[in-house]
Amino acid sequence: MDIGIIALAFAAIFVVELPDKTFLATLVLATKYRPLFVWIGVGLAFAIQTLLAVVVGGVATLLPKDVIHIAAALLFLGGAVLLFKEGRSHQEADDEEEFAEKAKPAHGLKQVFASFMVLFAAEWGDLSQLLTISLVARYKEAVSVFLGALGALLVVSGLAVILGRQLLRFVKLHVLHFVGALVCLVLGILTLVEVFA
Repeated sequence: MDIGIIALAFAAIFVVELPDKTFLATLVLATKYRPLFVWIGVGLAFAIQTLLAVVVGGVATLLPKDVIHIAAALLFLGGAVLLFKEGRSHQEADDEEEFAEKAKPAHGLKQVFASFMVLFAAEWGDLSQLLTISLVARYKEAVSVFLGALGALLVVSGLAVILGRQLLRFVKLHVLHFVGALVCLVLGILTLVEVFA
C-alpha cells in the first residue's frame, strides 16, 4: 500500500463526487429514509462499483505503458470538460427531482436496498468510476486506489446524509464542479507530460 496514492485517489474522487449526482441522490434519499440506512445502502453500492473499477483498471495495466497513460490522460481531460459543462449548466434542481422520483416509501432493510439500487444504477460509467480505472492503470496500486476512492465516496455520501443541505448553502454547486474540473485537468496534463517528456 502506498499512502501517497491513497491520498491522491481520495482527493481526486472527493472533488469529483462532491458536486456529482451521487451527492444529490444521497441527499434526497436521506430526506426520505433514515440517514444511517441510506448511508449503508449507498456505501455497499460504492464498494461494489469501486471494486469493479479497480479490477478493470488492473486488466488495463496489461496494455503498453504509453497507451495506458494516454488513455488515462484522455479520461482525466474528458472528466474536466464534463465537470466544467455541469458547473455551467446549473441543473442541480433537475437532478434532485430525478432521484426524488426513484425513491419510494420503504422501511428497514428496504431503505438500505432502495438506496443501494438508486446509487448502484447511477454510478455505472460515472466519472468517479472512470477516474478509479485510470488511477489503477496509471499507478498500478489497486489496493491503494481502492481504499482512497472508496474512502472518498463514503465521506461524500456521509456529508450528503449529515450536512448536505447546509453545505450547499455555503458552497455553490457550480464552484465544486469547477474545482473538480481543475483537478482533472491538472491530472490529465501531468499524465501527458509524463508520456511525452
